Amino acid sequence: METTIDKTIQKSLDLLGVKHLNQGTSTGTNFFGDGEIIDSVSPVDGNLIGKVTTTTKEDFDKVITTAQTAFKTWRLVPAPQRGEIVRQFGLKLRALKHPLGELVSYEMGKSLQEGLGEVQEMIDICDFAVGLSRQLQGSTLHSERPGHRMYDQYHPLGIVGIISAFNFPVAVWAWNTALAWIAGDVCIWKASEKAPLCSIACQNIISGVLKENNLPEGISNIVNGNYKVGEYMTTNKQVALISATGSIRMGKIVAKTVAERLGRSLLELGGNNAIIVTPDADVKMTVIGAVFGAVGTAGQRCTSTRRLIIHESIYDKVKEALVAAYKQIKIGNPLDEEIHMGPLIDKDAVKLYQNALQQVVDEGGNLVVEGGVLEGEGFESGCYVKPAIAEAKNSFEIVQNETFAPVLYLIKYSGDVENAIEIQNGVVQGLSSAIMTNNLREAEKFLSQAGSDCGIANVNIGTSGAEIGGAFGGEKETGGGRESGSDAWKVYMRRQTNTINYTTELPLAQGIKFDL
Repeated sequence: METTIDKTIQKSLDLLGVKHLNQGTSTGTNFFGDGEIIDSVSPVDGNLIGKVTTTTKEDFDKVITTAQTAFKTWRLVPAPQRGEIVRQFGLKLRALKHPLGELVSYEMGKSLQEGLGEVQEMIDICDFAVGLSRQLQGSTLHSERPGHRMYDQYHPLGIVGIISAFNFPVAVWAWNTALAWIAGDVCIWKASEKAPLCSIACQNIISGVLKENNLPEGISNIVNGNYKVGEYMTTNKQVALISATGSIRMGKIVAKTVAERLGRSLLELGGNNAIIVTPDADVKMTVIGAVFGAVGTAGQRCTSTRRLIIHESIYDKVKEALVAAYKQIKIGNPLDEEIHMGPLIDKDAVKLYQNALQQVVDEGGNLVVEGGVLEGEGFESGCYVKPAIAEAKNSFEIVQNETFAPVLYLIKYSGDVENAIEIQNGVVQGLSSAIMTNNLREAEKFLSQAGSDCGIANVNIGTSGAEIGGAFGGEKETGGGRESGSDAWKVYMRRQTNTINYTTELPLAQGIKFDL
């Protein structure tokens, strides 16, 4: 397979330093790798973008050694100066926003606007981290002993391992690494083998910043490959924290492996997100939020809207509005700004989509928007599908599991909003949730202790589109991790309590005395 990609895409690759054959292991500006070669094929047109060599165990050991050496220098750089490096990285991202966003769109398949938006998230987290670099505060505590002072402070952990998924091939890495860097950590990033060139592009950008500032190799590192490369990271005791984004199945393996060596893990796993639509909902707003949530990124977001829980009194009205809206969705090349939805990541994802549609029918559901695989001119890659809507019950096995595709399940509820909340919470995942209502009491019940059990709960907006200022993450089998904003920075640091005695006496605990 030879590459025949468009000249505009090639220009973006050139600006990002992404070549046809890239070695997929890097410490600083030094790219290397002796593993097998994997192809990066665009789901947009089926063309080969480039080739990447995977990381061997020997390659990985070299990365660990380089990262350990870099950490000894980086941890001693004052936090505001570390923030300055992140600021410079953010400036580079601003300058390269379009080519990087275009690569994200072309390699992963999301719309160009979503690709550009993902790079904007990287820029935003850099801005957030720069300010945070002057606010890594601890607490001053009052000692029970006279002449003593107590306080707590935070120190860098060391090496942070980041395992990211294909659906957000750059933003999730930035969420983690920007905070880890200002905390004084160094990072090793294993990107998805389905979008490896995005990680190489990002490594090229940060490597330039590090080189310009005479900083050592190993502050930022990438490795590439399948789950075996992930195992190198999760089993290595030198990697203090593993931040892993992916499926629940993957997360359970990571959690067990890291726990066995008493390491730390930050898990962002599956979502099965619902919007509750009450009789007091604004139907127009509901349709906008539901369509974007279900169709954006072709339903391949962890925060994608999977379930719409609608009160029986307005069920038909909402269903009819959704069916009409779905007729307006434009599917095609995501680099065309008129297009709403691009392809799924690959043909395996298409099979999962088809199986989901078949299963919901087998379980007694009804397809009100049938969906299907698109063929013909413009759809030669075989990865394009039509978004589908199915009437279903929350108890269906297919509804209980995350369907990583543009399939929206409509579920009817009766009675009070408590019944809808019970349905929403009746899945093992707990990432994002929303309610559409103009009733203050309903909104407050949804946000109360007896309301949504998810890490994210929204009122009158959809389930996707989280801001970087808030901590992002979910409960239950979503993993309990928190990334991005608020006080998520503490995950990347170790806490230390300090006591200082400035007297000439040494009072002992529990009143014990030694006459020496």
